[in-house]
Amino acid sequence: MYQYIDETYEGVDFSYSDKRDGELQHCTFKKCSFRGTSLEEINTIGCSFIECDFRDAGLNASIHNDSAFMNCQFSGANLFVAKFINCKMTGSDFAAAQLDGVTLSKGDWSYTNLRNHNLSKQDLRDIRFIEADLYSCNLQKADLRGADLTGAHLVKTNLQGTDFRGAILDGVDFKALDLKGARMDMSHGAAFLRALGAKVD
Repeated sequence: MYQYIDETYEGVDFSYSDKRDGELQHCTFKKCSFRGTSLEEINTIGCSFIECDFRDAGLNASIHNDSAFMNCQFSGANLFVAKFINCKMTGSDFAAAQLDGVTLSKGDWSYTNLRNHNLSKQDLRDIRFIEADLYSCNLQKADLRGADLTGAHLVKTNLQGTDFRGAILDGVDFKALDLKGARMDMSHGAAFLRALGAKVD
């Protein structure tokens, strides 16, 4: 097992290297490439990854606490049973990534691309999904209580049994959603009626 503490890297190419089973504490990586890198079972604490490339990387069983992955590319990455705890993921792209068994606990996932992913039955309480692309996601029976979904793209998303109580849904296109079976607040009901053109006093 290796350990990096308070290290800073910019523009470094770690592609296709073996970085498994390590611990990174309060490190900063800017515009670094981890393409195809073996990062299984790594543990990051308070790290920042800015505009980094994780395409096709192996991140399964990795654990991330209070780390930031901003505007990073995860296309084709393996994130099987990975855990992101209170992480800032803004602007990152997870197209065609493997997210089976992933854990998202709080944190900021605004402006992320999570299209077509299966997040059913996930505990997604209090997460920020502002303007996140959740097109055609499976959110069946997901717990989104207290989440901020302002402007989120939810077209063709499976919302059967999804719990939106206490969630912020400002700017969401209710007319494009199938909300049958979803749990909502009275305030959401009023917003839904306004979206259909009704006047709510």
